[in-house]
Amino acid sequence: MSKLLKQHLIDPEICIRCYTCEMTCPIGAITHDDENVVVDASKCKFCMDCIAPCPTGSIDEWRVVDVPHSLEEQFGWSELPEQAEFTAEVGEAETGIEAIDEAMAALLEEAHRGAGGKVKAPVSASKPSINIYNLGKPAEAVVQGNYRLTTEDSNSDVRHVILDLGSQTFPVLEGQSVGIVPPGVDENGNTHLPRLYSVSSPRDGERPNYNNLSLTVKREEHGVCSNYVCDLKMGDKVQLTGPFGATFLLPNDPQAHLLMICTGTGSAPFRGFTMRRQRENPDLTDSLTLVFGARKPEDLPYFGPLKKVPDSFMKKFFAFSRQQDQPKQYVQDKLRDADELVAGLLSDSNAHIYICGLKAMEQGVEDALSDIARGAGLDWISVRNEMRESGRFHVETY
Repeated sequence: MSKLLKQHLIDPEICIRCYTCEMTCPIGAITHDDENVVVDASKCKFCMDCIAPCPTGSIDEWRVVDVPHSLEEQFGWSELPEQAEFTAEVGEAETGIEAIDEAMAALLEEAHRGAGGKVKAPVSASKPSINIYNLGKPAEAVVQGNYRLTTEDSNSDVRHVILDLGSQTFPVLEGQSVGIVPPGVDENGNTHLPRLYSVSSPRDGERPNYNNLSLTVKREEHGVCSNYVCDLKMGDKVQLTGPFGATFLLPNDPQAHLLMICTGTGSAPFRGFTMRRQRENPDLTDSLTLVFGARKPEDLPYFGPLKKVPDSFMKKFFAFSRQQDQPKQYVQDKLRDADELVAGLLSDSNAHIYICGLKAMEQGVEDALSDIARGAGLDWISVRNEMRESGRFHVETY
């Protein structure tokens, strides 16, 4: 038989088409078409530079192959193929992948170590629709509203943008994202790639039973798409791709307790989670916990509406890192302040942890959860791996 090879692949179900991996790859081994983002096996050198920036873990997929999957094959996938089984030639001692090539198995183990296993959706989550609209056939939405969430004296301009889909079928679940295609071309004359934004409304619309959705967008000084979106006026038309995301989803189980940890616009999916729960089960108690970080209260999106959510429905912890005459506090500090609550959730088979926001928060949160677990006599790595395996641990950072 031919020599077995390791091939780097991207999971099209989990990939949210943010194109971060493509922009990160130093040798141009990652490319895309209207449907998928893929890795060219003839170019990939396994440098792993693309692994860490991926917000969903979809980039951390590998297969052992005898003939690499072609770009044409990958462009046509809606899901990854299963790992093929190989046997050695008659007369050879080896009979399986690991025995045929132990070094290859070690490389695969090393490659998977960063992600800690395949990301899974909650068992009871609704099945999402994915990639219905793409670069070749985007949906067209009409702006219904564009409202500033942060105060005028805030250094952060965060907008709540409502988009009407009209008669187009655009099923989207809480936790999914959509792409917005900014007009114009880049410095190389190429059409801009879509920028991804988490949907901040529930599945039945920003307004119940209307075919619309909302986004939470922060204006970035040199952001091509963020400035375009933040400047949209009522009646403007916007091209959308998606929806994307098959794992960062809300469980249907009303008994599931959600620990939601976020910074800034990372609050967008959690607004959708909370509104869905309020519409479905308004009398639920002790089912949501939110840990939300920002520089100052005036920089925190949805601060006013959040304060109106009853504490019995959702426990809320706010961390402000630049509040005058106050010590700096970050989300990991608030987790430690609530260590008894968090420790109880780590031991609860109905608890789900969601982390969304700036990538810089990830290590601090990881350290805090590790410390809290240790104080409760738990091994955090084991707890996290079990939660991930059962679809109860989710991270989307950028």
